[in-house]
Amino acid sequence: MMNDEHLRKWRLILGGQQNDGTGFSLQNQDIQIDKTLEALYDNTRQGSLGPSSPNVSRWLGDIRTFFPSSVVQVMQQDAMKRLNLTQMLFEKEMLENVEPDVHLVATLVSLSRVIPDKTKDTARQVVRKVVDELLRKLAQPTQQAIVGSLNKSARNRRPRHNEINWHATIQKNLKHYQPQYKTIIPETRIGYGRKRSSLKDVVLCLDQSGSMGTSVVYSGIFGSVMASIPAIKTKMVVFDTAVADLTEDLSDPVELLFGVQLGGGTDINAALTYCKQIITKPMDTVLVLITDLYEGGNVADMRKRATELVSAGVQVIVLLALNDDGAPSYDHDNAQFLSNLGIPVFACTPDKFPNLMAAALSKQDVGLWAAKEDLVLKK
Repeated sequence: MMNDEHLRKWRLILGGQQNDGTGFSLQNQDIQIDKTLEALYDNTRQGSLGPSSPNVSRWLGDIRTFFPSSVVQVMQQDAMKRLNLTQMLFEKEMLENVEPDVHLVATLVSLSRVIPDKTKDTARQVVRKVVDELLRKLAQPTQQAIVGSLNKSARNRRPRHNEINWHATIQKNLKHYQPQYKTIIPETRIGYGRKRSSLKDVVLCLDQSGSMGTSVVYSGIFGSVMASIPAIKTKMVVFDTAVADLTEDLSDPVELLFGVQLGGGTDINAALTYCKQIITKPMDTVLVLITDLYEGGNVADMRKRATELVSAGVQVIVLLALNDDGAPSYDHDNAQFLSNLGIPVFACTPDKFPNLMAAALSKQDVGLWAAKEDLVLKK
C-alpha cells in the first residue's frame, strides 16, 4: 500500500486525468504546483503560455518558488522546446526571472544578433552571472593543473640557485637528513628550469555550429583562464563556414561569447588551414579541436590538413564535446580516420578538462589518459 505522500507525488506526475488511477485530491499549494506542471507538460494545453503572454513571467516565478534550482533549469529547457518560449528572452522583465545556467547562456549567445536593444544589457547580466560562477569554480583547478604540469616538465638536475624548487629538493633528499646538524644535505637538487615567457602554445579551435552550444560556453571560460597563465600562450579560433580569431577577446569571456555566432554550417578544413598558419612552434603546440566532426567542407582536404599538423609535430586533440551532456552525435568515419593518425578523439566533461590540458602540456599520452578516465568512446 502506498502512503499519502507517495499518492500525492504520483498524482502530480500523472496530471489528474480520469485515468491517473490515484483518486488523490490535491490541497492548497499543491493545486498551484499542479497548474504549473500542467501548463508545460499537459499535451492538451501545450502552448498555453504564449511567448508574449504575461502568464510566462508569472509561470517562471512559480517554478522558482515551487522547485529547486536544478529542476527549474530542466523545466526552463523543456519550456524552450515544448512551448517555443525563445521569444520570452526578448522581454527584459521575463529574462530577469529566468534561472541562469549554461544552457540558457548558449541560447542567449545563439540569439545575440536578434535580441532587441532594450534586452541586451539584461542578457549580458545573465551571461556575466553564469560566467563569473564558472570562473570561480574552474579557474583555480585549471591554473593549478597547468602550472604544475609545466613546472614538473621544466625540472632539471643542475639548477641555478634562483631556479631551485626547494620543496621538491627537500622531499628528494630526506634520506640525507643529518640529525647531529639538524639539516639535510641536498645531494640532488631539483629546479624548475630557466624561466621563459611562454613554455607552450595552445590553440583552442572551436566549432560554433548550433549543436555545440554549451561546449562553446565552457571553451570560452577555459580559454580565458588559460590566457591568464604567463607560461602558455593561448589562442582562440572559432569557425562555421568562415573562421574568426577571437584571441583578443580572451581577457573578457563575456565579450568573447557574444563574439561567437552559434548556428550555420561547418568548415573544419578552413579552420585547420588557419590554425596551421598561426602555429609557429609546432613541437611545442597543443591544438584542441572541439567539434562533432560533421564536415560541411571538403572532407579529403580536412583529413589532409590534420595529417600535415600531426606530421609537423603538433599535438592535436579532438573533443567531440566539452560539457556535462555526455557523448554527442558525431561523424564516426572522420573520428576513426583521426584516431588512426594517433589523434585522441573523445568527449570531455568540464571537471576533467584541467587535467586533460595538464597531461597534454607535459607530453603525456593523452589517449591513455582518456582511457584511464573512461572518456574514450566505445566502438
